[in-house]
Amino acid sequence: MDNHLIMSIQHPVHKASFILLLIAVFFDLTHLATPRITQANEPQESVIGTSTEGRPINAIRFGDGKRKLVVVGDTHGGAEANTYTLTLQLIDYFNTNTEQIPASVSLYFIPTLNPDGLELGWRFNANGVDLNRNMNTNIDECSENDWRVRVYGAYGTESDTGGPYAESEAESRVIRDFLLDASGAIFLHSAAGLVFPAFCEHTPSIEMAQVYAEAADYTYERYWDAYFITGGMHDWAGSLGIAAITPELISGTESEFEQNLAGLLAVLANDTQLLPLPEDQEEANIEIPALIWRYWQAHGGADLFGAPLAPAEQDGAITRQVFERAILEHRPNQAGTPRMVQPLPLGREVLAGREFATVEPTPDARFFPETGHTIRESFQSFWEQHSGEYLFGAPLSEEHEEWTADGQRRIVQYFEHAVFAYYPEDDSVQLEPLGWQRLIHTEFEQTTAVQQIR
Repeated sequence: MDNHLIMSIQHPVHKASFILLLIAVFFDLTHLATPRITQANEPQESVIGTSTEGRPINAIRFGDGKRKLVVVGDTHGGAEANTYTLTLQLIDYFNTNTEQIPASVSLYFIPTLNPDGLELGWRFNANGVDLNRNMNTNIDECSENDWRVRVYGAYGTESDTGGPYAESEAESRVIRDFLLDASGAIFLHSAAGLVFPAFCEHTPSIEMAQVYAEAADYTYERYWDAYFITGGMHDWAGSLGIAAITPELISGTESEFEQNLAGLLAVLANDTQLLPLPEDQEEANIEIPALIWRYWQAHGGADLFGAPLAPAEQDGAITRQVFERAILEHRPNQAGTPRMVQPLPLGREVLAGREFATVEPTPDARFFPETGHTIRESFQSFWEQHSGEYLFGAPLSEEHEEWTADGQRRIVQYFEHAVFAYYPEDDSVQLEPLGWQRLIHTEFEQTTAVQQIR
C-alpha cells in the first residue's frame, strides 16, 4: 500500500473510506459474505456481523492455529480513524509476510467495529453509545469497572453514553460473540502513548501489555489512571480469561505503523506464553468445558441459566451440558458465529403438541410473523436484554397463566428455547428449569434398576 498516497487524504473519514477502497481491491471485500479459501498464504475474509445501521463488520484472518488473536481496529469511529488506517496497514503487511505468524496462531483483524461512527465522523455508534463503555463488565471480580449508563469519555468528560443496558448495541454483541473462543485481543485506541491491560488481575493480559509496550516503545501502565473505564472491552475479555490489552497511540491522526507492528510481532513471538488457550472451569463442583463456560458466563451465568447439573457429554463433534434452566451445546463448525454455543429448543419440546392461537400485530407489542405471536412489557425487556434471538428464539405463545415448577400459578410465556415466568413478588422474570426437567425425565426413562414382576 502506498503510504504517501494514503497520507494525501486529509479528512479522517474520507481517508478511511479511501483506504477501504484500496483494501477492497487487494482482498475483494465485496465477497465477504461468503468466506473463501484460495491459497494457504492468502487471507480469509468474512462478515462477522452488521452495525446498527446495517453496515458490514468485517474480519480478515491469517493462519489457522488454535490460539486465536484478534486485533480490533477502530472502535471510536471518526474520532480515532487513525486506528482504522493502522489496522489496514497491518493487514497489508501480513498479506506479504505470513511466515511471521506462528503455526499455532490464527491472527484476525477487524478494521472497524464501528463503521457507522466512522461514516458519521464521531466517537459513538449510530445510537450515540460509546461502544467501549457498553460491555458487561459486571461479571469480573472488580466493581470499579462495572457497566453503567453514565460514563467517563474523552478527556474525562461525563455523559450518559454507556447505553440503556450492558451490550445493548449490535456492535457490542458482535464482538462479544466473536471473541468467545479467543486467546488474546488487542483493542487499538488513541491518543495517549501507552499500553494497559485488563483492570482486574489477569497475568496473561499484564504480560502481553508489557511485551507490546516495550517492543512498540510506548509507556506501560497497569491501568488507565485518568478515570475509571466502565464497560470496557478489554475488561470484559479479561474476565473470561482472554489476554486483553489496549494500546493507545501517541497521535490522534497518525497510524504509528512501525511501532505497533513491532508490538504485535513481539506478541506473536511469545504466543505460547501470552495467548492462553481457553480453559475448562468448575462450577458447583462440576467441570464445564471452556467454551460452554465462556458462553454461560458471558450471558448471565447461574443467574440466568442456573448451575450445571451433570458433566458434559460428547455427541460426535458436539459437546452438550445440562444446566438447571437450559441445555447448552458447543458446535465447532459454527466457530466465530453467535451459534457456536447455543441452547437446545427445550421450549418447543415441552409444548409436546400443544398449540396456542396466533394473534394479529398490535402497536404495544413486538410481533414475530414467523410464529404469529408477540412479546410485551417485562417479557420483552428481558428478551431484548439477553440477546433474545439467539438465547430464547421466537415466542410460541402469548402470555397466559399456568402452574410453574415452584408450585405457583404464574404468568408464563413459551419461547423456542425457554419458558419465561413472571415473579410479581420482586418484579422479576426468570426461566423455568427446563434443563432440570429434561434431566429428570431422561433418568426416569433410563432407570438402571432391575424390574421385578410378582
